[in-house]
Amino acid sequence: MSRSVQALAYARPSALTTEGGTGLLGLETSGGLTPVGREAHPQFFAGFLSSPQAAARGLLAVADVAAARYHQRTLRASLDPVVTAGGDRLRFESFSGCCGVYARLDVLPEGLDGADTGHGTTNVDVNNPLREALSRLSGDEPLHLRVGPDELAVTTADGPVVEKKVPLPDRWLRGFAEAQVITAGFDLRAELSAAEAVRFLRTLPRTTTGAGAAGRGSLWVVPAGRTLRPTTRPVPGAVCLPGPERLTALQRVLRHATALRVYGPAAPSGAATAAAWEVTLPGMRLTLTLSPEPSRGFSGEGAVLEALATDEAAADADLVSVLLSWEPRIDTADLAARSGLSPQRVRGALTRLGTAGRVGYDAADAAYFHRELPYDAGRAEARNPRLTAARALLADGAVHLHTPTAATAGPRTATVRSGERHYQVREAAGGVLSCTCQWWADYRGRRGPCKHALAVRMAHRGQTATAPTTTTATAAAPATTAPTATTPVTAAGETR
Repeated sequence: MSRSVQALAYARPSALTTEGGTGLLGLETSGGLTPVGREAHPQFFAGFLSSPQAAARGLLAVADVAAARYHQRTLRASLDPVVTAGGDRLRFESFSGCCGVYARLDVLPEGLDGADTGHGTTNVDVNNPLREALSRLSGDEPLHLRVGPDELAVTTADGPVVEKKVPLPDRWLRGFAEAQVITAGFDLRAELSAAEAVRFLRTLPRTTTGAGAAGRGSLWVVPAGRTLRPTTRPVPGAVCLPGPERLTALQRVLRHATALRVYGPAAPSGAATAAAWEVTLPGMRLTLTLSPEPSRGFSGEGAVLEALATDEAAADADLVSVLLSWEPRIDTADLAARSGLSPQRVRGALTRLGTAGRVGYDAADAAYFHRELPYDAGRAEARNPRLTAARALLADGAVHLHTPTAATAGPRTATVRSGERHYQVREAAGGVLSCTCQWWADYRGRRGPCKHALAVRMAHRGQTATAPTTTTATAAAPATTAPTATTPVTAAGETR
């Protein structure tokens, strides 16, 4: 697994203290981006939490996921959560070490009391002493929250006194992008009251039973009256629950739950799918999004490949990016009007920005939100193996587009040479590309296009971009070609 080391420097450790009967929760920030540029220790909020216990346990749940691995549990996992201030709310995000669970705590405007909320994104220190202190928090005493250093820390700290070296796998970065694209296709599938939510979640297993449990097939749940009923088949209206033990972190907040909402794809195909499980709390929402299988992280889903393969989306993303300003809800219609792009192209640009961690998606709001992950923006794209392989095939001239004539009218086809083998790629209704390779046979497009189909998609776009304008003389020339021609295409889109 490709990984690097992320250096997180904090002015001091985060801590929970008490002063004059009021709890003081100080979350220290590392370097991050704000509207004025990069700051070493940005401050995003200083005020009170409306529901202190619920907020403390919600933050612990996000930290639980950051420190957990639900697959290959013997390996180490730890990454401080990311916090984004959106002007009226705070979002705390994390991924599990195996990249199969994405957690987010949204502290909404009604959950914050006091000061204005800033804008920007950074990591926050969640250390073991802080976790222990948060878990002991009880009662309804006021709790003051500070995200970022206070004035004293800013004026007296000579430099960072706490530094963490965190192994950061590249698949985590790709996971942020994939989760955003996948959840953008979710609908609300079920909603339970607080009592039914607690009853249902407490019946779920907390551990995987047996070495082969992950391979016995996914569990599905279907709305039944006021609750959810487990089923082994994806019947109409069912939602996939892959690896129910991965919802353990929700147990932290059950005593404060006001409802449970479940989001998933509109029409289950029979195969396991991702799903988002949201517990609503007073002034907050805690959401866990599960990958389709416990052994299958979000990073390999391939949902962003189509957006990465087009130069048009790259140019659109550059345009749209300058219009973002840490909005808690991005209005695609407004972006379309301001940018002059169609709503479809705006959504493609947002997908592209998501691959750099600059855009997330909130299923509850059915809207994108702006954030800037403090990571190298190009890594997720550059180290996507299928995208890299597709570009290599195109550069090697391995893609041969079949040019249909009047005698061979029908779907577009292509041949792709990969090693010693040749694969046939065919375009079906709706522009979906199928392939004769083993990847397509295994997944049928459920995990994005294979490298051959992706290379063909890029070749078609390059050919369209470089196609000469047809003149009257060439249009009148007699056809002398064979019934079907093949055209090798290079990475620049030229024929040769």
